[in-house]
Parts: sequence; structure tokens; C-alpha cells
Amino acid sequence: MKHVYGPIPSRRLGKSLGVSPVPKKACNYACVYCQLGRTSRMTNARKSFYPVEEILSELKAVLNARVEIDVVSIVGEGEPTLYADLDELLAGIRGLTDKPVAVITNGALLGDEEVRRVLQKADIVLPSLDAYDEESFRKINRPHGSLDFERMFASLVAFSRSYGGQLWLEIMLMRGINDDSESLRKFRQLLNKIRYDRLYLNTPVRPPAEAWIQPSSPERLEEAVRVLGGMAIGYLSADSYHSEIVDDYEAVLSLIRRHPLNQYEVESFIKSRKGNPEAVFRQLNADESVEKLEYKGYMTYRLK
Repeated sequence: MKHVYGPIPSRRLGKSLGVSPVPKKACNYACVYCQLGRTSRMTNARKSFYPVEEILSELKAVLNARVEIDVVSIVGEGEPTLYADLDELLAGIRGLTDKPVAVITNGALLGDEEVRRVLQKADIVLPSLDAYDEESFRKINRPHGSLDFERMFASLVAFSRSYGGQLWLEIMLMRGINDDSESLRKFRQLLNKIRYDRLYLNTPVRPPAEAWIQPSSPERLEEAVRVLGGMAIGYLSADSYHSEIVDDYEAVLSLIRRHPLNQYEVESFIKSRKGNPEAVFRQLNADESVEKLEYKGYMTYRLK
């Protein structure tokens, strides 16, 4: 499938059925930690990348298979709020399921009145806040040239106070970049201005866009929890993945297009389908469209 994948185990959302309305790496950020690799299509213009009917048709097919899910997540292979037909997409999803609908966003377009209006229709909005000033914003998120930290943060604060659903904020912490005591103090000052329901403290657990990025240590995550509150989720999930695609290898490809998997996750996924992991690994290793990265002692696979 082109737009719908999973459900995948989410450390925040449970069994999440993903919906991707934007092309691969179409984003207004080029985050140094992105698990999908470097941004190849930097844009801050909202577009109708795909017909809404095309996306909803895929979603309907998966839902008709009565797959067990907890939430439908609009997450994308880039930034989902760049999808100009997000309003119609949300309405269409509502017509297909009574499960909660979440939008995972970098928050860069919260200054857009139309984006704020549309996001009011989501049950859960999960914006990210990885930086605390303009310098760290440029270093970590590497945003589109038309974006700046002050406006982005002011828009996040304003949205948090007007939004009627659940706002779950996420901070991605990286060793020596934004996890030191001074950085945590600055984050604390910013958090005091935002109305949020949950705070998740994350750290990279899959190969990041830039090889020099390292995850925060357990000690630093503990310190972050103490200073900022919230919940640390910087650990790999041991839960299983799911795909409606019959062919094992094609099912793996559909997952790693948006959600890189390590070798143990691939093996567990194939075994859960009564398949042959060795055959799938041979295909992965021979496929030139699949990027193989050794990270934290294990091999991770993602599409180039």
C-alpha cells in the first residue's frame, strides 16, 4: 500500500495504524535525528500531494479486514500538515472509524490559521519541541529558511491554549546537544508557557540522519524526567508489527518505507506470520533500494 501502513506498536499510542499523506521526506525541517534519513524535498508550501479518495480507499480496505488498532495516526513520511487536504482527510477518516485520530507534527505550521483550524478536529495532536532558542533550532531541526524559532514557539503556545483535544508534547533529547543541565533548564522555562496533557522525553533509538548524533544516556534521561516531568520513552518496543500485505518481503518493505526496523524486529515480524526470516534477510541484503545501517550493535533497515 502507498499511504496506509501497520498497525505498528507505538510507545505513545499503542497499536497505531499509520496514514501518510505526503511524499517521502517532504518536510519543512531537516532534523539531524530523523530516522527516515535526510530531507530530500525541503518545502514549506502546503500541497494536495495525493487525492483524498486514494488515501481513504486504502484505509477502508485495511479497516474492513478488522485489524485490531487503538488509533489512526496521520504521520506521513515527512510533515503531514503540509498536506493541503488534511481537513477533508480527517473528515473521511471520521466516517470510516470511531477510533481516535492523532496527528503527529513538528508544529512548524501552527502559525497558519487554516492548519490550526483543521487540527482542532483531531483527537490527539503530538507536536515536537526539540530546541529552546534560535541557535539550537537551526542546529537540531534545520528548518526551512522562512521559519524561525520565536514564531514557531509562539504559535505552539497559542495553539496549546485554544486546542480542545489532547496535546501530547515530545522532546527529542540527544547526548551533548540538548540534554545538559542548562538545556533542561531552558526547556523547563518554555514548558511553563505551554498547556499540554502529556510530555514524552525521547532519544534516538534508530539510525539518525546524521551519524554523529548519539542518544542520551539513561542517567541524562532520568535527570530530564526529574527536571521536566513527563515520561521517558527512549527505548525500543518489543511489540509485534502487522501488515495486510500477503507477501512477506513486500510487507517488510511497506513498513520500512516509513518506519525503519532492526534485525530483531524483522525476524519477530516474519515469524509472527509463519514466514522464513532467512529468506527475507537475503532479499533485504540484496536489495539496492534498502539502506542497511549498523546502529547500537544491530542492523537496521530502511528504504533509501
